[in-house]
Amino acid sequence: MEGKPQSLGPAPPPAPGAGARAAAGSAEAGAGGWTGFFWFLAKLIALVLALRALVVAPFVIPSESMVPQLLNGDYLLAAKWPYGYSRHSLPFDLPLGDGRLIARSPARGDIVIFRHPIDGRDYVKRVIGLPGDRVALVGGVVVLNGQRLAQQPLGNVTIPVSPNSPCAWGGRVIAARDGRSLCRYAAARETLPSGRAYSVLDFGPTFADNLAPLTVPPGALFVLGDNRDNSRDSRFPAAAGDAVGLVPQDLLVGRAWVIVWSSNGSATWSNPASWLAAVRWERIGAVL
Repeated sequence: MEGKPQSLGPAPPPAPGAGARAAAGSAEAGAGGWTGFFWFLAKLIALVLALRALVVAPFVIPSESMVPQLLNGDYLLAAKWPYGYSRHSLPFDLPLGDGRLIARSPARGDIVIFRHPIDGRDYVKRVIGLPGDRVALVGGVVVLNGQRLAQQPLGNVTIPVSPNSPCAWGGRVIAARDGRSLCRYAAARETLPSGRAYSVLDFGPTFADNLAPLTVPPGALFVLGDNRDNSRDSRFPAAAGDAVGLVPQDLLVGRAWVIVWSSNGSATWSNPASWLAAVRWERIGAVL
């Protein structure tokens, strides 16, 4: 017995206004999607700005004044929280009042990022003298509160010669076993009264090796570069695009924290293969 074929028959006509309601629902869903996207984007931007203002900020080292600790082409993160917050901690130079919130003084030996007292650009140096300290230099040796800082010779340090790190007048070019050119510098280990120590370079006798005793005024810092004969620091009066003089603590941006990238300056946009070849991989992740 054959069964009758069953026919579905024609579809019933849509209810009046159903198409319009579907189109409206689709439009509302599209509008809601865009609204959600822009709301997410606004929250993301707010989070990035908050991190940039309150937690960490990126900086690039543009000179050799902190060799051997920092090299030209190092990219680092600076921690914002150690010294408190001011308008200089913000990503934009907003016209806020002077002073800092939750203000704390750096420790001697800290590597600090700060705004230049005159031109406002970012600089990096090492803190040597705090408010009230008596600082002098005699023959290239720091005298802090009447005590000469110990300097133990380390022998030679070598730094690869590259487009952004040429061999300065105090160094000597030598050849490495792999054919690279290295710059050899004489280095010493300088130790603060607290026991904190770091490496410094001294190319030889210069006019900046001696400084008459001075007392660091309230709210200021005496800073030096680790590359003592290639640093325009607190030994010199502040001048735009040049020396920094005594640095007001209100100009602090943060404390140098960790190196996140480093390039020797040899990369070119037209040669993608050079991008990775220029990276100083061994420096990435170094905590300062």
